[in-house]
Amino acid sequence: MIEIIPAIDVKDGKCVRLRQGKEDSGTVYAADPFDAAVRWAGEGARRLHLVNLDGAFGRESKITDLLRRISSLKGLSVQFGGGLRSHDAIRGAFDAGASAVVLGTAAFENRELLAQALRDYGAESVIVAIDALDGNVATRGWTELTGRDVLGAARDLRKAGVREILCTDIGRDGMMSGPDLATLGNLSGTGLSVIASGGISSLADLRALLTPAFDHVTGAIIGKALYEGKIDLASALAFVGASSGRVMPSSPQ
Repeated sequence: MIEIIPAIDVKDGKCVRLRQGKEDSGTVYAADPFDAAVRWAGEGARRLHLVNLDGAFGRESKITDLLRRISSLKGLSVQFGGGLRSHDAIRGAFDAGASAVVLGTAAFENRELLAQALRDYGAESVIVAIDALDGNVATRGWTELTGRDVLGAARDLRKAGVREILCTDIGRDGMMSGPDLATLGNLSGTGLSVIASGGISSLADLRALLTPAFDHVTGAIIGKALYEGKIDLASALAFVGASSGRVMPSSPQ
């Protein structure tokens, strides 16, 4: 079954959503991101994706207190990312209550840091973000292309001991244009657990991810579609709950 994971992206202390990762394209959805967390928890979410966008863009910004407050909500786990590029930052996230950390830039630029995180906290608690633009891996808040292809990077990460990745299609993020099914299908074939992100905007998108071709897609991060009411969280949770096994593709019309 795919887990529905609402996104809470924090910039300048507010809950925002960007379009295609562009820093100047943000829309504010909550002055206090904690209010968004309470809302999604109240509607049935069991896991949240909390991102420190300021940290991702390389600016000094700590949202430890916010992470601690959200992590204290009953029955809720929080995966946290954005600017985690040192041992102290990773340890601080876990100390503040994160159930898992999401490493992006650090996982590609500092393999020893990734290896130590896997040793110290276990593969079940370390998710690597593969942010993709036209099939290439991007880092530094999606601003720098590494020249590495997504599928090759995923295979290398598996060899390094990673067990779960989060793939975001930058071009689709915030656009509500549907997920990149081709890339997600290829990644599912690596044997890694895959969290899909970017473009998911309807129950039809979720249904597509529940078909056998995506049997290793275990999570779906949804942001703008939830905040703008294109997807009702309770309905999405009920839908994936009713589809506890993989569904067959819809018949051609």
